[in-house]
Amino acid sequence: MGDRRIVRAAMIQATWTGDKDSMIEKHVEYARKAAADGAQIMCFQELFYGPYFCQVQEPQFFAYTEEIPDGPTTKLMQDLAKELSMVLIVPMYEQDGVGVYYNTAAVIDADGTYLGKYRKTHIPNQPGFWEKFYFRPGNLGYPVFETAVGKVGVYICHDRHFPEGARALGLNGAEMVFIPSATSRGLSQHLWRIEQTSHAIFNMYYVGTINRVGIEEYGDDDFYGESYFCDPRGQFVGDMASAHDEELIVRDLDLDVIQEVRNTWHFYFNRRPDLYGPLAEDTVSVKKADKLPT
Repeated sequence: MGDRRIVRAAMIQATWTGDKDSMIEKHVEYARKAAADGAQIMCFQELFYGPYFCQVQEPQFFAYTEEIPDGPTTKLMQDLAKELSMVLIVPMYEQDGVGVYYNTAAVIDADGTYLGKYRKTHIPNQPGFWEKFYFRPGNLGYPVFETAVGKVGVYICHDRHFPEGARALGLNGAEMVFIPSATSRGLSQHLWRIEQTSHAIFNMYYVGTINRVGIEEYGDDDFYGESYFCDPRGQFVGDMASAHDEELIVRDLDLDVIQEVRNTWHFYFNRRPDLYGPLAEDTVSVKKADKLPT
């Protein structure tokens, strides 16, 4: 490969252990395994240290919140990132002041520096996904973090149904976008291979997307795993992870492919933001024009 920019990236789709402490320990051990396999960056799954509790609406789960970055798990992950010289994307349940909670991912650089966080923007509220009981909509926009291995963006679960944020991450310079999720078998499984590969294609960056796996105690939904990396052409990098079993995946991402694809597919070059203004309005009215704009 010569001097090409190759980044070895990892993700873990994990089963719920039954308690927070052992869930954290499990992920620490998987991070060490990934680092031993040469991984330079790793992402954990949505709300990684807890169950996905949004099938029910119970205030007991507010106890899973922590401050970011001042909470104990962020501090632990900073130490781990420094120990392993590995960038970590760590999705957690964030408390921001009294009674204000977000579905958040902390981004920690390979030297242990806390770089910032992304808060899930699009919050569903429907049977099996009562998330507005637990989370406020994110208010930090679509930050892209300059890490030791490249420019990294984060999108979380339900966000993936919305192309606007994925485009914003691309326009903000993302080379790799990680999308941690908790998605049930059957509900949107046919979209799983379509949406994230489409984000990669339309924005010409790498996507790494994780789903939980197995059945958890707070619902009878079966999380179907199938985590994967895809390249800027929307092609899978290696195989998808198991649809049933816990699995660590580690893949080499050739970041030079990004510019090669952008030099071929001029999607950003040919954008027409001067015509897209109505897309940002609450109600979009599409009118027929007597004469098309030149």
